[in-house]
Amino acid sequence: MNTRNKLFLMMVLEIAIWGAWLPLIFGYLPSLGFSAVNPPAALKGFVDMLPGFLQVLFSEQGMILNAFPVAAIIGMFFSNQFADRNFAAEKFLAFSHLIGGAAILGCGFTKSFWPFFILMLIHCLLYVPTLSITNSIAFANMKDPKKEFGIIRMGGTFGWILVAWPFVFILVDWAKVSAANPDGIKAWFDVVLKSGLTGDPLKEATKWTFIVSGIISLVLAAFSLTLPHTPPKKKEEGAAESLAWLEALKLLKHPFVLILFLVTFVDSFVHNCYFNWTGGFLGAAKEAGGVGIPGNWIMPVMTIGQVAELLTMLILGATLKALGWRFTMIIGVLGHAARFAVYAFFPDSQATIITVQILHGICYAFFFATVYIFVDEYFPKDARSSAQGLFNVMILGVGALVANSICPLLIQETFKHGNIVDFKGLFLVPTYAALAAAAALLLFFHPPKQGAPQGGVAATPH
Repeated sequence: MNTRNKLFLMMVLEIAIWGAWLPLIFGYLPSLGFSAVNPPAALKGFVDMLPGFLQVLFSEQGMILNAFPVAAIIGMFFSNQFADRNFAAEKFLAFSHLIGGAAILGCGFTKSFWPFFILMLIHCLLYVPTLSITNSIAFANMKDPKKEFGIIRMGGTFGWILVAWPFVFILVDWAKVSAANPDGIKAWFDVVLKSGLTGDPLKEATKWTFIVSGIISLVLAAFSLTLPHTPPKKKEEGAAESLAWLEALKLLKHPFVLILFLVTFVDSFVHNCYFNWTGGFLGAAKEAGGVGIPGNWIMPVMTIGQVAELLTMLILGATLKALGWRFTMIIGVLGHAARFAVYAFFPDSQATIITVQILHGICYAFFFATVYIFVDEYFPKDARSSAQGLFNVMILGVGALVANSICPLLIQETFKHGNIVDFKGLFLVPTYAALAAAAALLLFFHPPKQGAPQGGVAATPH
């Protein structure tokens, strides 16, 4: 296997680890009895002293779900840089995925809160730095990064898509298949594909998402040792960047940067509402207000968005050239509003709900990817890294932290009446939030077209 293929496979495995457990965890945690409201008993006295808006962060579900965004925030400020400067990248990758893989594997075999939370936290603290470490390995071993990185990074999207498909056969009601006694291989496949688990059996079988994630992580740990040697960066090369995030905060004095930063927070919140709620909505029975999709098809349906993302990225450059930054971003934000509006008003149309997953690609590429490109275009070279880190904290950290704390509470307490969830009311929350964010971009986001404002933020004509 040549170097480029190794790097591509590295990206496939790296993102598959995350894609295996994320889509279904939101429905799995309440099935284990973990509360969306109450903190663990050991923390109750401490949590009771906190303001009400902070208490939700310490519910049992909130603590588990927020392990990843907390790790992302820590990673942006400390652990990514520490790993980059002190360890050979491929060896750090192998170590992280060995320990982190064992931890996420363990999540599949425990139903008690503290063991589950500790294992998830260990996994996330070790996994999040590898997202940047894999990029470092790729950039250090490419001849032409501008030409090669896009193709190699696409492996991550393929990984997210591919890992969903084994669950078509894992999350199957095999008792139903056995009872049908299909005659021949074609008939067997027909029965299997139509016999997905639902309800409590589906929630019980969701433990396999953690087991699959752990297995992939252990495979990547071994494969990492075959990657090209990538030595640690010398400390003196980045010594001035130790507090780069503090410098990045100074960029918020520019109104257009501040507006984009706040809109990024809202869009990240809405984006994470999708992951919190979509799996449960797709799998809920129609009489309970859901779509009624068999459990073994939920993850493949959700990957339609990633397929659309691949295609959307191909036209992103042309779209930016034709519409400019502001309107491209507005379309990305409105994609969320449109998707949740379809969820709210057309839940009975299974075909429509499946088709609207395509909007995920537009939401991601036209907003998040555009933000990264915008930062690279508008900020001088010495400010780009810190600015990207600042927006990453909002995208992977703070926005997800708020969504993962509020979303379980909304679906299990505020909008639940008996055993029925008011999905319409629930989905109108992110719909209105996305509309407000789009309006803010339209009215207040006015980046300079040429020159540079005071403080060193560069602008290019467009």
